[in-house]
Amino acid sequence: MAGMKILTRRTAFIALLALAACVELLAALHAQVHASESPSPAQSAQPAQTPVRTMPAYDLPEPTVAAASGGTLGAARVIAYDQMPAHATGNGGESRTIAHGTLATGESVNLHQSMQVVGATPNPLHVIQHSEFIFVREGTLEFQHEVAGKVLTEQVGPGGVIYVAFGTNHTLKNVGTVPAQYFVIAIGGDAK
Repeated sequence: MAGMKILTRRTAFIALLALAACVELLAALHAQVHASESPSPAQSAQPAQTPVRTMPAYDLPEPTVAAASGGTLGAARVIAYDQMPAHATGNGGESRTIAHGTLATGESVNLHQSMQVVGATPNPLHVIQHSEFIFVREGTLEFQHEVAGKVLTEQVGPGGVIYVAFGTNHTLKNVGTVPAQYFVIAIGGDAK
């Protein structure tokens, strides 16, 4: 326990705000997905015959659909795991693209799922030009980030969230005993 950091009230408050923002974003996306499931009053007398289909994350809608929705991500849809393009990372892990583009409300978003193997060499500290929320699904991640010229180190496990502010010099390292699996939601800036 000597190496663990105590969570300050300020840090806990910021983490709760970040989590609330993410929950709100996911609820909005969930609402968009399910809005199409309710038939309009004119259709309610007819049984729903909507076919089930999935669309790859990289398959952007036709320009007319994008223009109608106000964003490049287009219509609500399901993105199945096997339709997320995967690529190997330089340190033996894997990254899967889920979605990237602009929401109808104007925010640029890039969502991907990553896996970092045990003992992998992390990326060097780097600066991002967007904001990120990292949701840890499995494993333990060490989050190194620079604050006022000092590199701070924090750890987070399953169910935890890392908030990386715009312009933060940071890196992630798997310090657990199993592959670390996590989702990254990049918002704004260069997140397209």
